[in-house]
Amino acid sequence: MKLVSWNVNGIRAVHNKELFVPFVKALKPDIICLQETKAERGQAVIDLPEYEEYWNSSTRKKGYAGTAIFVKNDIEVHEVLLGFPEDICKKYKLEDSYGDPNAEGRVLAVELDDLWVVTVYTPNSKPDLSRLALRHKHWDPAFLAYIKELEKHKPVVFCGDLNVAHTEDDLANPKANEGEHGFTKEEREGLDEVIEAGFVDTFRLFTKGNGHYSWWSHFAHARERNVGWRIDYWFVSKTLKNKVKSSKILPEVYGSDHCPVFLELK
Repeated sequence: MKLVSWNVNGIRAVHNKELFVPFVKALKPDIICLQETKAERGQAVIDLPEYEEYWNSSTRKKGYAGTAIFVKNDIEVHEVLLGFPEDICKKYKLEDSYGDPNAEGRVLAVELDDLWVVTVYTPNSKPDLSRLALRHKHWDPAFLAYIKELEKHKPVVFCGDLNVAHTEDDLANPKANEGEHGFTKEEREGLDEVIEAGFVDTFRLFTKGNGHYSWWSHFAHARERNVGWRIDYWFVSKTLKNKVKSSKILPEVYGSDHCPVFLELK
């Protein structure tokens, strides 16, 4: 099974550049997970009849955040879950001065025969760190509780823009960015907790060291110079670790300030 995840930074923009459908047709993934769609279903008329589309769009603010999963028609989907359940929202008090992140279309899950596939667009802590408390004390614990709950029933494969570089190898300039949003101790601890819970960062099964990034600033030709960050991931339950055939970043694919990340399972 081939799966791809991409923060498209606006599905309509990527589609209108005629970059999305050709990418899908060339790669032929079984599952496509998208983040930051900034749209509702039907606002971008995408000619991919071989896929069934599932969308979780922001209701708090139109044209903002949002996720989607496209599944090949020959794969049976048993259940679709939009956002966190109410009990998790209440337990982890998921709201701040910006509003309710669970109303921003940030989490979408589909249940397949043998596993759950989850796509997530984690809230950005903001340059002034004004959303760091939400992220660290509320969102990250809530998301971990959510995927652990799903994992009680079937193994979980989750992906997305997690808005954090986990280690110094995951960004080009770690010293200069220490403590900045996306590379704070608190955000990095969130991923530590995910790994301690048994989820596996699949990219690091195959590739060590730095220089491998999935997001680049628009400034100073950062992408051309490969001055970037690895903030887009594929994680799997530990029970699926031996089924991971390939996990890689696709920096040659343009259309967004992020590039897609790819996972293949046996």
